[in-house]
Amino acid sequence: MSEPLPLPVAVSADWLSANLDRVVVVDSRWYLDGRSGHDAYLAGHLPGAVFADVDTDLAASASPEGGRHPLPAAADFARTLGRLGIGDHSRVIVYDDAGGSIAARLVWMLRVLGTPAAFLDGGLQTWSGDLEKGEHTPEPVHRTPQHWPADRVVHTDTVLATSREPGQLVLDARAHGRYTGEHPAPVDARPGHIPGARSAEWTGNLGPDGLLAAPEALRERFAALGAEDSVTITVYCGSGVTACHDLLALEHAGHRGARLYPGSWSLWGGDDSLPVETGVPAGR
Repeated sequence: MSEPLPLPVAVSADWLSANLDRVVVVDSRWYLDGRSGHDAYLAGHLPGAVFADVDTDLAASASPEGGRHPLPAAADFARTLGRLGIGDHSRVIVYDDAGGSIAARLVWMLRVLGTPAAFLDGGLQTWSGDLEKGEHTPEPVHRTPQHWPADRVVHTDTVLATSREPGQLVLDARAHGRYTGEHPAPVDARPGHIPGARSAEWTGNLGPDGLLAAPEALRERFAALGAEDSVTITVYCGSGVTACHDLLALEHAGHRGARLYPGSWSLWGGDDSLPVETGVPAGR
């Protein structure tokens, strides 16, 4: 039996090339502008990679109650993973072409369930080997359903009750202009952010080279946002996807146990009964 293969939150292209036969590789490309990630996958993907669609494989159906990308039910997610060839003891590398911002969703989902998973640091652009075209269909495997840990997933009522309390840090992983409300995206129902939240745009987790920053740099980044003094850290974004990049960066920096608000702004901003702040609060 081969030795266990522990995984950090991100691995290099060189590492992946040397371990390609020991992991399941997943292409999770997805585009907010409506381009097809699956078409990009068919045109060229890493050898043996399978495709996971953010909208249909990594989320339940969008709804006013759950937002654009609710977490899928345990049984549904297990079926998806089994179809992709990801079993109970698989190790998984996920990639995109957007700095890991999309790949982070599946990586976080797997890691929070105890499955070793990492994203390809720097994305597809760092891969210098051959690419394959067309669909890769793996042999289906068994995957045991697991419920999302209650201490790692929070809902609107919890965020509403605690977002301004001392020791309760809420981070917004969206672009800063969406946080302030100056440059809302077309998908944002209202401009602004959750009251009390601090701006932690996911791109701030990357160094100038486009790779995940070193743990020390990330510790400094999150310390400036209040992470060192926080009892809990909750992260949200537009719909619970890029927030996972912040969650992985927090783990890389040594902050374990941070929580995802899956509904994120698609749920909060879409509910006119919930309060909203715009601009940058004083002292932030």
